[in-house]
Amino acid sequence: MCIAAIAWDAHPRWRLVVAANRDESHDRPTAPLARWNDGSGIIAGRDLRGGGTWLGVTEGPGRPGRFALVTNFRVPGQMPDPARPSRGALVSALLVGTDPALVPLGAYNPCNLMVASPSGAEFLASHPASRRLPLAPGIHGLSNGPLDPPWLKTRRLSGALTDWLGSTEPDFAPLFAALLDRTPTETDLSGSGPDPVLSSIFIANPAYGTRCSTVIAIDRAGAGRIIERSFGPDGHATGEVALEFGWS
Repeated sequence: MCIAAIAWDAHPRWRLVVAANRDESHDRPTAPLARWNDGSGIIAGRDLRGGGTWLGVTEGPGRPGRFALVTNFRVPGQMPDPARPSRGALVSALLVGTDPALVPLGAYNPCNLMVASPSGAEFLASHPASRRLPLAPGIHGLSNGPLDPPWLKTRRLSGALTDWLGSTEPDFAPLFAALLDRTPTETDLSGSGPDPVLSSIFIANPAYGTRCSTVIAIDRAGAGRIIERSFGPDGHATGEVALEFGWS
């Protein structure tokens, strides 16, 4: 289970603002947010088992800035196929400049993708059928279902981002506070919503839960900041990384 609120081209100062939680098994090896040392310009955490990432940016100069993230798509009654490649590889490919039209969504387990650059933003999904849509300016919520679903946890996080954009205080503390919200929400009895144990924005569980919270903010001049806070199986913070970058 993962969740993100994304403000795309929705504010006079900010080109892109993202507040997101990554939920994963606590025993899955992960490297924290860093500049990758492969010359790609990627700034992201890294899934040390699958080799990709769940969310990140690409910085200039000499290459166009990009942002990308992935969420798994929950299909009731269907388990992911372990023989398929890690969906994090899709984010890595998009960050290094792969054309979204060439992304082989059908080769992966069901997922959602967002990709953005200074020239525009797109939403891609593989379930129930592969599709690719321009991302309209505004505030969008995404978890493990369709874009902008009526899940209360997603609406709550999107509302917190809306409130932050409406304030005059540039401090990111309110966004991180929203990402720490452990309040359970009602679930959709149809089975299409989140599992009851995963219905809060922040999931505290010793086996599977929120591994990190990330806030990204890029202004109209292309100056960006990305902050990642990591959490252990007990739900307590274990570290923070903050980096600045240029998005040209």
